Amino acid sequence: MSIFVDESTKVIVHGLTGGQARFHGLRNRDYGTKVVAGVNPVKGGQEVEGIPVFATAAEARAATGATASFVAVPAKVAPASILEAAAAGVELVVCITEGIPAQDEARVYSELRHNYPGTRLIGPNCPGLISPGKCNIGITAGEIALAGGPVGIVSRSGTLTYQALYELKQMGIGVTTCVGIGGDPVPGTTFVDCLEAFEADPETRAVMMIGEIGGSEEEKAAQFVSERMTKPVVSYIAGVTAPPGRRMGHAGAIISGSKGTAQAKMEALRAAGVQVALNPTEAGQLMAEVVKAL
Repeated sequence: MSIFVDESTKVIVHGLTGGQARFHGLRNRDYGTKVVAGVNPVKGGQEVEGIPVFATAAEARAATGATASFVAVPAKVAPASILEAAAAGVELVVCITEGIPAQDEARVYSELRHNYPGTRLIGPNCPGLISPGKCNIGITAGEIALAGGPVGIVSRSGTLTYQALYELKQMGIGVTTCVGIGGDPVPGTTFVDCLEAFEADPETRAVMMIGEIGGSEEEKAAQFVSERMTKPVVSYIAGVTAPPGRRMGHAGAIISGSKGTAQAKMEALRAAGVQVALNPTEAGQLMAEVVKAL
């Protein structure tokens, strides 16, 4: 249940026969990702540009040996697709679907933890993850990312994920893995999960963390950095000017009272030794200085 993918990762695409799943699944395939199967309960036996479609994830996994699933189906069926992939033994599920009710996310999270602990969920409502030059599962444009490391990226914001990748590429800085964890209230993978993985990864030598208002995940990340990270971390927190009680972008970005503000998160991260930028461009510049000093 690692966050890392590479050229050998075999991917099943749920809903490959149409819509977002077809568009992004084929883009991932064209990037070089091994998209080995599609899943559609009523179109099993068909093909999409030479990729076989199976009626169930279990059939797709049995036929191809896939270890990852890409879920890009409507919100009403996405939870079932995630759990179907987990039940089939898929180790990594990336779900980009937006609009899944929070109670359904909580149910899926609980079921994965209790019944399928060997499956990691990235998302939902996220851009996915990319290991530049190796594998791309999700909706990130591969051309904005430079391969070769040494930076790992973890982000709650989809748009700022893309900007971070492009800012670093413009400065000639490569990325090992970039994970968009999504901003919904119950994400399958957290900042701490990714920071722990990056800390253990020998190829990742510095980490960029992009957070935003709402919740307390950034404060938890700050505590992890303070207690367990040895690698330098640069961070940017979006939403400094957002008024309390107002949603910014998605359901996870809501400030409750004095908790979840950008200022509180920034202070916690600074206290943990993180270099905190005031805007995305400055985050890239700070990371360039970190990389230069490695």
